[in-house]
Amino acid sequence: MKTSALAVIAAMTASGAVAQDISQADSDWFTAGQATIEQRLALQPNTNRARNIILFNADGNGVGTNYAIRLFAGQQAGGLGDDHVLPYEAFPNMALVKTYTVNGQTPDSAPTASAMLTGVKSKNTMINVDGDVAVGDCANLPGNELTTLTQIADQMGKSIGVISTARLTHATPAAAYAATANRDWEDDSLLPEGCDTQKDIAAQLFDAMEAGLIDLAMGGGRQHFLPTDVTDDEGRTGTRTDGRNLVEEITALGGQYVWNDEGFAALEAGDGPVLGLFEASHMQYEYDRTGEPSLAEMTSAAIERLSANEEGYFLSIEAGRVDHANHGGNLHRVLTDGVAFAEAVQTAIDMVDDTDTLILVTADHEHAIAFNGYCGRGSDITGLCMGINDAGVEHTGEPELAADGKPYTVAGYLNGAGSVLVEQEDGSYSGERPEVSNEEAMDADYLQQALVPMDSETHAGTDVALYAHGPWAHLVGGTIEQNVIFHVMHHAMTAE
Repeated sequence: MKTSALAVIAAMTASGAVAQDISQADSDWFTAGQATIEQRLALQPNTNRARNIILFNADGNGVGTNYAIRLFAGQQAGGLGDDHVLPYEAFPNMALVKTYTVNGQTPDSAPTASAMLTGVKSKNTMINVDGDVAVGDCANLPGNELTTLTQIADQMGKSIGVISTARLTHATPAAAYAATANRDWEDDSLLPEGCDTQKDIAAQLFDAMEAGLIDLAMGGGRQHFLPTDVTDDEGRTGTRTDGRNLVEEITALGGQYVWNDEGFAALEAGDGPVLGLFEASHMQYEYDRTGEPSLAEMTSAAIERLSANEEGYFLSIEAGRVDHANHGGNLHRVLTDGVAFAEAVQTAIDMVDDTDTLILVTADHEHAIAFNGYCGRGSDITGLCMGINDAGVEHTGEPELAADGKPYTVAGYLNGAGSVLVEQEDGSYSGERPEVSNEEAMDADYLQQALVPMDSETHAGTDVALYAHGPWAHLVGGTIEQNVIFHVMHHAMTAE
């Protein structure tokens, strides 16, 4: 419904703005913009102590990837896409985050997760270890482990949960409980010979559960918890060479272990730790998911369980496979996992009280994703770039053509498996862009065209966004270093 020009001008006058005769005041764009200003003017800082903190991380979901997810979600809902608002995009506070590390212009997920949970930057490949230590240096690890937000929260009596659609021993979830000179040391078979001062990451999760630091952990990575002579319920053997069955050891602590959606649905209330390992390696992409819970379902179960603690909780939630699909150059699965992530955020919003729960939504890094051409509105984000309609709003339905006379997709990658350059018999690379139809491009298995040939598309060093809602969310603003995220959370949960 349009607001009359007089009503808009009256509202502007009431808010302190100078009354003016503005010809476009009846425009929906104008009135929506004014409504946004009124909402911003009404905001009041929440300075309550945060009883609970939920840190959402869509791995690899930088500003560009998030833009694609927004369009996809909006188009799936029947709209043009670009005007869609993802749940966390409605949060009142936001900042851009610099993701570089001590030694990397472009980061990996280990030091980025460490920065968020320790308050300092460190080196690529290492988790919760001081930046003065060299990668893989077992001998100098003792004494250089960093104190984490989870340890601080535990000392305050809070419960701790960690959820990921990747392996629980992968970089981002591991930052909640482990310190390691190399993120790849996920079980003992991967430790270098003579590395006696460094425990593997899966063993550190057991230690964290035994010590009461981690109360709930759900994700993939079952193989790293089982010995090589044990076959799991899905017919996969473990990879541990020390003979330890960490699943049995955790259940011996009085914990519950589940490996599929049926067991997940049957989880019982209680004080013991909960371990969910739903795949031998990473959990399935949302597009392919069967027999295991969604990220939103795991989020709901975790909040319900951790909320029983009167002292509150800290919950780390990762959509790990947004990153993996980007690495594979498969935009469709990036986007379906991105929508599943947004649904998990909405689940949390619906379940918590924003007067005492701080929700932060961010990414650890961006990818080498790029957007092509002057596309008309409504061009399918996974499809071809369609022409702008000079006489209307939605695109013309005719693909834009490049200088080679061929159409191109809305999104592509600067490098990756979809490279148009193909290795020849003599080891050189050459080639040209193949012709692609809109139907082919929108196939779920299609790999976006890329330039630089690589087996796996890379991360990018560009900024990511941080969205905040709840106690002390107003501390989030401007362009900040990634380690500042720790300090926002720490202040929120310790504020007087």
